[in-house]
Amino acid sequence: MLKSFVKQWLRELGYVVARYDAARDPAAVRRGLFDKVGVNVVYDVGANIGQYADVLRGNGYRGRIVSFEPLRQAYRALQIRAKDDRDWIAVHAAIGAAVGKSTINISGNSYSSSLLPATPRLTQSSPASAFVQTESIEVLRFDDVFREYNRVGDHPYLKIDTQGYTAKVLSGAANSLEHIVGVEVEMSLVPLYEGEPLIGEIITVLYAQGFNLVLIKPEFTDMTSGQQLQVDGIFVRC
Repeated sequence: MLKSFVKQWLRELGYVVARYDAARDPAAVRRGLFDKVGVNVVYDVGANIGQYADVLRGNGYRGRIVSFEPLRQAYRALQIRAKDDRDWIAVHAAIGAAVGKSTINISGNSYSSSLLPATPRLTQSSPASAFVQTESIEVLRFDDVFREYNRVGDHPYLKIDTQGYTAKVLSGAANSLEHIVGVEVEMSLVPLYEGEPLIGEIITVLYAQGFNLVLIKPEFTDMTSGQQLQVDGIFVRC
């Protein structure tokens, strides 16, 4: 009785108490995957200011990280975070299907910025995601940067968080993807950016490349309707 009362009281305060289950913890699943397959380099595509790399370091990963971020302001913050970590490289560029220049749409919250136009559903669900300006950026192809940073004996992991641009990233990784041991990617359940692939298409593409989906983590929910809009998926090579 007391236990139920305490749980209810904590819920009213905004907290949930539950038995820890490592199989449901994305950080624990990722850490276990890294240990199992010996991941020693992570390609962090769509790094923003380095939040993902910070999480990796906080969870004990000590291997190399190569972070790619196209926005000038976010890249400067990324550089500051990475400067004292000799195994963390920051690259000022986006990753796409071909090398060149492009124009990115910058959102009010920065991390929702995209090379694709936003749909009304995105800005309705998150007004801070609305685009406020544009910026000219450099775009690199993953196959090219992989050849530059890959070392003999590497077990690389690819993280993609590019706000709808996943298909272009994977298109530019046609030759290197076979060497990747795991992929972590943001997937939309409804169109949030014009022309983006939805979850079914991404899963199909990665399964065709020899990956299995091992975990899905909720990422972005429409708090008005309660509908899940985006999730993160962790895939491992079969």
